[in-house]
Parts: sequence; C-alpha cells; structure tokens
Amino acid sequence: MGINNMVQFVKQLSGRLSPNMYTSMASQTDPASIAFLRQLQREMKRENVLSIPFNDLKVVVFDLETTGFNPQKGDRIISIGAVKMHGEQVLEKESFYSLVHSIEELPAEIVDLTGITSEELNDAPTIEVVLKDFFQFVGSDTLVAHHANHERNFMEHATWSISRTNFLHRIIDTSFLTKIIEPNEKLVTLCESCSYFGISIEQRHHALHDAIAAANLWSASLKSIHQLGFSDLNDVYSHLAKIK
Repeated sequence: MGINNMVQFVKQLSGRLSPNMYTSMASQTDPASIAFLRQLQREMKRENVLSIPFNDLKVVVFDLETTGFNPQKGDRIISIGAVKMHGEQVLEKESFYSLVHSIEELPAEIVDLTGITSEELNDAPTIEVVLKDFFQFVGSDTLVAHHANHERNFMEHATWSISRTNFLHRIIDTSFLTKIIEPNEKLVTLCESCSYFGISIEQRHHALHDAIAAANLWSASLKSIHQLGFSDLNDVYSHLAKIK
C-alpha cells in the first residue's frame, strides 16, 4: 500500500489524523526537502541587522493563513505569502505564494474566511516542500510580519516538527514602528493599520495580498520613522526600551 493510500486508510479508520499534521506519514515522502531544511537551519545565523540603515535594509514581509491560533493543538499552516523589500521599496515582482497540502477537511469558517478549499489543499505541495521553497526565497534576509508572534509560533513549530532544527530567522513586528509613530492610536489589526496610512488591501485573508499590504505598511512606517529621526533598528529598540 502506498504511503498516501495508507494515510487515507488511517483517516478512514480513526475519523481524524493526529493533531500534529507536520509529523504525519505524508511529511516523510520528501527526504530531500527535509535534509535541505536541516542543513539550512544548521547554517543559518542571525545577521546583525540592527545597525543597517533603513534605506539599505533588505527584508521579506510574509503572512500565513492557518486553521487556528495554536499549532501545538493541531492548528496548521494552509498557505504562505511573501514579498521582498529593499528599504522602503516593495518589490512586488519578487513574491512567493503557495498553498500547503492537507487531507483533512477545512472548517467551514476557514473556507469562508480565506476562500481556500479542502480540494485545493489536497493538490498542494506538502509543508516540507513549501518550507524548502520559502527558505530558498528568503535566504538570510530578515523577516517582517504583522502581529509576528502568530507567524513565529507556526514557523517554529513547523520547522522543528519537520527537521528537528530551530527556526533561526529574525522576525520583526510591524507594530514596533507604528507604536512610535502613533503611540496614542489603537492600531491593532492589519486593516486598522493600513486604513490609517491609506493603504488598500486587494484581498483580505489571502496570504500574498496580506503580505503585500503589510509590506506597504512597513514602507509607510519607514518613511514616518525617518522623519522622526530614527535611522536603524538599534534606534527603534533603544527608544522602545526607554518608554516601556
């Protein structure tokens, strides 16, 4: 019996798969991808980006769509979107997007929210293949995300579950800048933050479009932070440490 057929058979017997989708039998079908992830994480070291001037800073802004908020309880990544930036410039032609394979039915509320269907995920590449492609796209660049803890938790869990190595990329939260620019404004959600800066979102809860919106938010924030006299992340972190 082939591995995919076996997984389907187990699902039929049990009614559901193990909560940890990333260590399911399906993830063992691409040892080359797993080996790549392990090697990349062994070699990956956090570049000291704190002193790089914002105009020279290269980042990748990314977003995840997931089935929930807790990967330790079985919630999983269903799509990844990302776009590269150089300073304030959003490089929309240098983007990444992929759905992530799953044989579990998506909850109806997730289908309604994201527009992603279970059938689409059935035909998508597995998580280890998607992460391999994503890491190849990112290289050693710093990552940026809106509400970065969500992305960090899922990336740490997926990377460890698949390759038994730590997720070592630095992730910067967009709110680090907005807290300085408008400390009295309650800019929490991506929609609220983008609306404040006059940024439109082409399709909400689509990983690539949300990543592009977050990139435009980062760009607008960099322009504002420059006007306040901040030149690099060291300046930002030092200021935040003083006001906490």
